[in-house]
Amino acid sequence: MAPLKILICGGGIAGPALAFWLARSGHHVVIVERFPALRATGAQIDLREQGIQVVKAMGLLETIRSKLVDEAGMSLVDSQGKVLATIMANTSGKGAQSLTSEFELMRGDLVRMLYEQTKDSDNVEYVFGKTVESFEQDETCVRARFSDGSSDIYDMLVGADGQGSRVRKAILSSEEDPVRKMGIHMAYWFVPRTEDDDNIRRTYNAPGGRMVFRRTHSPTETQVYFILRDASPELSSVPRSSVAQQKMFWAQRFRDAGWQMDRFIAGMQTTSNWFCQEVVQIRTSTWHRGRVVLLGDAAHCPSPFSGMGTTGALIGAYVLAGEISRSPDDLARAFASYDAALRPFVDEIQNVKPFLLRLGIPETWWGIMILHAIYRVVCFLRIPDLISRFSSEEKGGWKLPDYSELKPAW
Repeated sequence: MAPLKILICGGGIAGPALAFWLARSGHHVVIVERFPALRATGAQIDLREQGIQVVKAMGLLETIRSKLVDEAGMSLVDSQGKVLATIMANTSGKGAQSLTSEFELMRGDLVRMLYEQTKDSDNVEYVFGKTVESFEQDETCVRARFSDGSSDIYDMLVGADGQGSRVRKAILSSEEDPVRKMGIHMAYWFVPRTEDDDNIRRTYNAPGGRMVFRRTHSPTETQVYFILRDASPELSSVPRSSVAQQKMFWAQRFRDAGWQMDRFIAGMQTTSNWFCQEVVQIRTSTWHRGRVVLLGDAAHCPSPFSGMGTTGALIGAYVLAGEISRSPDDLARAFASYDAALRPFVDEIQNVKPFLLRLGIPETWWGIMILHAIYRVVCFLRIPDLISRFSSEEKGGWKLPDYSELKPAW
């Protein structure tokens, strides 16, 4: 069969990962990204369980190792910065990862890595500053209309355009709301590193459902995360307000939280790396319609608290490419097989327990004291080490499919 002409909307992680595999199979891929240049920014991400298997299959494991952030573990601290308990990363190469993965890296490094692996391929074309405005499809093709007024015809369209996906909105019924709000909001940014910032992530809880992370990724910069547990409907509008209004909101809510708030809020005002979001999951009854299919966060965002967003995107790209390569002349079958193969894994990574979230982000000093006591006992008994040692490296026992058609670099 002649190679497929495939349009991918979104040039972050999931889209280029899919292009990596499809180009190997001889298909022609066009990636359109709405930002004017490669968006190689963002905070720290990690790879876990089956996601590590995928990067091995891509032949990228050693390249990723060269970009790892030096984060040895996570410590819980009190309002004076005193360490109460520490959980180290599992670096044994066996068993499950702990709260800190063996494979911690910056989102921008992974984006650049995937771009470098695909940009020089004769089968992959990147187009920046452009996105899909609308599309129509029939049994033979998809006609996409772009933001610059142009249009073109493709064999299929992939929506890899994030949790707010416009492609997803176009293929779902108006009655289906895929956004599951978790009553949690998050902002993160970079501040100058100080001599006290080491390679152990610090986690701090303050009353009012407030949590703060501090983690260092370079000799000059430290990341700060503010996390707020608040299900008030009006807070959903904060990420859509101006950056100045966002910063004002977060500064007001955290100014009296203690620990290093003065430093963090001062750095917030001058940072060039700022991101604010409502924490949600994306749950849909289908990931495809006709010749259009969803990928990554557009299909199944698991939320940052799952720790599996990047892993899910890489695995999803591998499975979708594998099913397309098995049934290139029957996309309906390929997409149905993609859904059937991947959904058990997605159900597992989306199984975030609300009780555990509430326990981890207490609203009262009493709740924080209980959390501290639990951490102390757990660490004293070395329970995280035992869990890592005896747990499977495969999330939920789900086996990564073997697609020999993709010629993985096992």
